[in-house]
Amino acid sequence: MNKGKLNEGARPTMADVARELGVAKITVSRALSNHSTVKESTRALIRETAERMGYRLNVAARNLRQQRTRTIAVVIEMAPSHDRLMSEPYPLSLLGGIMQELTAAGQNMVLTTIDLFAEHPPSIDGVILLGQGVHDDAAAAIEAMGLPYVVWGAAHGPPGRIVVGSDNRDGGRIAADYLLGRGRRELIFLGETQHGEVEDRLIGFEAGLRGSEAVIVDRIACAFTAAAGREAVNRLLDRAKCFDGIFAASDAIAMGAIEALAARGLTVPGDVSVVGFDDSPGASIFSPKLTSVRQDWAVGGELLAKKVLDLVARRRVVSHAMPVELVVRDS
Repeated sequence: MNKGKLNEGARPTMADVARELGVAKITVSRALSNHSTVKESTRALIRETAERMGYRLNVAARNLRQQRTRTIAVVIEMAPSHDRLMSEPYPLSLLGGIMQELTAAGQNMVLTTIDLFAEHPPSIDGVILLGQGVHDDAAAAIEAMGLPYVVWGAAHGPPGRIVVGSDNRDGGRIAADYLLGRGRRELIFLGETQHGEVEDRLIGFEAGLRGSEAVIVDRIACAFTAAAGREAVNRLLDRAKCFDGIFAASDAIAMGAIEALAARGLTVPGDVSVVGFDDSPGASIFSPKLTSVRQDWAVGGELLAKKVLDLVARRRVVSHAMPVELVVRDS
């Protein structure tokens, strides 16, 4: 174990507990929220160590009971990179809807990332989490804080968790219907199904193909970026894989896929039809204009804000799956 000393008077953090035991911070988070992915013996050791060190998981929750702050934290799960910027429509469109609703309700908003939030939780009344993370990691970390929270994503967690998101399974189904209607029979799915939303899109896609002659000839896990889409399609073409349709889990992936096809002399939609997901602003100006499953991030942001405020006020709240629609363009 990596025993470290705290500065005198310093309040221990989740990272201090993790360092003391030589485990990952997310393991501490999961253990303190009784997550089933951590075995009981490890959970017990982590809880005992946290208590010995004086770590208090529910400091923010205790503050909530004493006095309202009129402040909501918006926690972004995604890690920014040169391929996936914070300035892209996701998460900005969601943030716009959240800010509009919180401002109208006279609430402040603190914007942070999952790592910063876990290290230094601000004084807040509730949390909106944008993105559950791979294997639900981010949502588990937020749940461990003991505050009212809502999640943008898929309803894959505990029964009581409040989730706002698009009807991803229906989105996959209508993408399948569209490709079948264009006579496509050898199909590719591009997306990382360790994310609950993407898993649901694939499940819906598979359901939409049942009873048809079409088959999914390959499923490739890739990040939500154009670079990942290009790389995935290049790998398929290098292996001489035959396909005539692609359903991509995001518009960025779809655009990268189209770029890779064009670089190899294949036409869209002549040789391959491509459907994205999101209907991001770039979909209508890309060449060819991208057919995409539309989800309304701005409305989603408003719903997230309303539901977290209802939770803070101890009103009854239920999860909400927003309808999606296919926007047919040229791809």
